[in-house]
Amino acid sequence: MDASRDAVDADVDVDASRDADVVIVGAGPNGLMLACELGLAGLRPVVLEREPGPGTEAKANGLVGQVVTMMDRRGLYEALAGRARPEPSRFYMFAALPLNLGLLDESPVHTLPVPQPRLVRALAERAAELGADVRYGHALAGLEQDGHGVRADVDGPAGTYRISARYLVGADGGHSTTRKLCGIGFPGVSLDRITRRWGEVSVPGELIDAATGGLDVPGHGLVLPFLGERTERGGFSFAPLPGRPPTIATMEWDRPGPDAPMTLDELRDSVRRVLGADVPIGPPDGDGPHALRRLTGGNNRRAERFRDGRVFLLGDAAHVDPAGGQGLNLGMQDALNLGWKLAADVRGAAPAGLLDSYDAERRPAARRVEMYARAVGALLAPGDDVTGLRELVGELLADAGAVRRVGELIAGTDVRYDMGARDPHPLVGRCAPDLDLHTPDGPVRLAELARTGRPLLIDRTDNGSPTGIVGDRVHAVTAKTTRHDDGLRNVAGSGLAGGGDVTAVLVRPDSYVAWASSSPRPSAAELDELGAAVRRWFGGPG
Repeated sequence: MDASRDAVDADVDVDASRDADVVIVGAGPNGLMLACELGLAGLRPVVLEREPGPGTEAKANGLVGQVVTMMDRRGLYEALAGRARPEPSRFYMFAALPLNLGLLDESPVHTLPVPQPRLVRALAERAAELGADVRYGHALAGLEQDGHGVRADVDGPAGTYRISARYLVGADGGHSTTRKLCGIGFPGVSLDRITRRWGEVSVPGELIDAATGGLDVPGHGLVLPFLGERTERGGFSFAPLPGRPPTIATMEWDRPGPDAPMTLDELRDSVRRVLGADVPIGPPDGDGPHALRRLTGGNNRRAERFRDGRVFLLGDAAHVDPAGGQGLNLGMQDALNLGWKLAADVRGAAPAGLLDSYDAERRPAARRVEMYARAVGALLAPGDDVTGLRELVGELLADAGAVRRVGELIAGTDVRYDMGARDPHPLVGRCAPDLDLHTPDGPVRLAELARTGRPLLIDRTDNGSPTGIVGDRVHAVTAKTTRHDDGLRNVAGSGLAGGGDVTAVLVRPDSYVAWASSSPRPSAAELDELGAAVRRWFGGPG
């Protein structure tokens, strides 16, 4: 184990009267991401999962948005993607309308095609390496809390037992037991007109377009992979995931299925209605289980609060939207936001109000995804009036400014946190861009430095004055940048007009910028603001 991890471990004050510092309910991607974050900070969470083992159903086909870059910043990206660093997508779709991200200097959208079972396995392995205790077949049955901790009743394979912890986090999905036990309302709307069908299938090799990897449907035309298509009768998509049978999915209005399990014939019929053409799909190759599902209806809902005393909600337990990959992006970033804050509190290093910032920061992010999901649903609906609206929106998406706005919404990079500064630098409150840095110890990327989970100061000022301010709670790195014209330059090219050539940035463990300067020699007032930012987010003298 590396030295930085040992140093963190030494700071942890474990209360022997408790069974765990944090109990996490739910071992899906969101709960396991939180377990990894807590483990990175030296804590040993207990994760309760009612299912007997890791999920094998491909509920999602990959990651979209800012969470892809965060997987890189936690050292998980390369093994899942097969390449060293994420590259921005130059093309994407918005409500089955083409989104030409090549119009931008730098695309905000990143994608990582990976079946959810593989993602869950990777996160479970990392959580175990970091000391998490993942208990499959253990379901939350009851809980109570006071000002000192939480006590949870758990139904396990050997019977019911009680576990105590400082905090409990519900990452147990849209039907969250945690949320219900806390009496937290879940207002919103349910949608019952839409039926989605999807299945892992086999398709004849001659229908696969060699140039694009798309599906060339006789009588219809080419359907590009992963991007989706809307017709007057519904939606269709083709997802050829690496190492898995391809997935075909449809979406229809007012076409509910029978009261019987989904079949390939039902999927074939749905494809025929949507595309007006037959696709000769067959059973998938290889070992199962294979996805074959029907889902009628959906929800747009948000919990009335994301915190109830010592209990927190994240992911679908806090918000559900039919937003596809954006929903998983949202939930995993909930975990990234909450993890370091919980760890700081457990270690006695959290400044006042730090845990309250979780709800304050993540609720607006959830609202943005809800808005996105509603807009996409409206633009995908059948009808001539919707077709006219789509033509207009398609014209608007020829403008680079509109493409940037939609791209940032898809990626989740449009959310800017309030960092408490009176007149913040344009980069403050946003996720830090990756940088290639030249340090006294050699070249390194910001993404690599972020893998310790510690706060970072990147200092490329002339006099190194910011480094003298931050104290030992922040990892200060003196560096020169070698990317983007030798600096954190052209910030306006990333949609952050006025940023100029940034000379120093203070980066939180979740990669959001808490302070920044564009001065070669920051003024006394700027350094005071840096000290205030350190105290606000990391405590200590700053």
